[in-house]
Amino acid sequence: MIDRPFHHSLHVREDLCKGCTHCMKRCPTGAIRIAGGKAQIISERCIDCGQCMAVCPNNAMAIEESLFGQLLEYTHRVAVIPAVFFAQFPDIYTVQQICRAFYDCGFTQLYLAETGIDILHLLKATEADQEKPLISNYCPSVQRLIQIRYPLLLDNLSRKRTPAQIVALFARSELEQTYGIEQIGIFYITPCAAKIAQIKTQGSEDNSLFQGVINFDTAYNMIRSLLSKNRKLYALDGDTTFSFPLCTRKAARWCLPKGQCNTVEGRTLAIDEMHNVIEFLELLEQEEDVELDFLELEACAQGCAGGILAVRNRFLASERLRHWSESLPKELPKELEERILKHKQYLLPQLYQEQPKPKTTMKLDEDMAKALHKMEKARQILAVLPRIDCGLCGAPTCKALAEDIAKSKASIRQCVVLKLKDPKELNSLARIWGERPTVANVPKGDQA
Repeated sequence: MIDRPFHHSLHVREDLCKGCTHCMKRCPTGAIRIAGGKAQIISERCIDCGQCMAVCPNNAMAIEESLFGQLLEYTHRVAVIPAVFFAQFPDIYTVQQICRAFYDCGFTQLYLAETGIDILHLLKATEADQEKPLISNYCPSVQRLIQIRYPLLLDNLSRKRTPAQIVALFARSELEQTYGIEQIGIFYITPCAAKIAQIKTQGSEDNSLFQGVINFDTAYNMIRSLLSKNRKLYALDGDTTFSFPLCTRKAARWCLPKGQCNTVEGRTLAIDEMHNVIEFLELLEQEEDVELDFLELEACAQGCAGGILAVRNRFLASERLRHWSESLPKELPKELEERILKHKQYLLPQLYQEQPKPKTTMKLDEDMAKALHKMEKARQILAVLPRIDCGLCGAPTCKALAEDIAKSKASIRQCVVLKLKDPKELNSLARIWGERPTVANVPKGDQA
């Protein structure tokens, strides 16, 4: 697998950014700094979890948008829709009405992402030989977090394709068998900034399977507008038949907390919200045996129902999804099972993907000797910093500032606390760390 540049979906709108530090303090990987009164994202550390966007009071964190106009480039336009999308709507709208609106938006085929879970189960995809506890690869933010901060746990990461990937393969196989090799565009409807990043990264597994990605809020606004303006038309949906394969009851709840655990045997644990995930991964990295078979880790609170692009309260969305799932069958319908088995030979060799590679973004230097020297330098710098993690320097913690100074990407003069205590001592410290003071930084009594 070639390590290609990662495509990030989040960016800072400098015209709206006030440099308030909310995003910097919330970022779980320390990927944000404040410089010149504006937030700046360190792309190598960013995992596109959207935590910064969730807490920004100025709407200065923007997310990449995909347009419905992309659909026109393809003859067959497939939407792979997560079940939680239907839970964004009030109960007055049925799944069938929402599907019909999708067709009116320009899609020609619809597939439910969670059908992929039943496909994996039907084709008996197992991972008995992997390291325990097996860690779900469903959440793209968690996968990238492990690549960046916990590379020793990569052997524990599941290699099974995600449900959406399996459905994309199934949809393409069905369409090619029915229509031949024509222009097929498969679009994922995402609640998640990290999924946009995965799909847009050239050469990634998702990039090869999906031709586009449409944000939850964009799709919701479009569908809701159609449903509201044409109530009488969409109320008459009883005679319309849609080729929309559903899934089993358990599969529909896959994206909610404990949804994956309920489909796995053995001792399992489900953790949601990124800071809780990090706390447990720290523990897991230190302890050799936690007596667990499977770990379900979700970056967002309440799983995908709490995705950054979701429009409905995550608790209400979770409740509606559970309520809707009660109407689904416990077992896969025979008709759908037969449809899947027709493509068994095509799907079987593609049930697994390559293990992701570690990302060495936390190193102080590529050269080991220089890295050790900078590590010692950072330790000495941290010893003189106040360690109150106020964030006024533009770094999230004193430790982060010390590392930035050791890498010559920041100055100890940025520490406001030291500046207030004794400017003369601050300049002495700056000289020790190899920084040449400017006239503006030297007290009048010290100027030549």
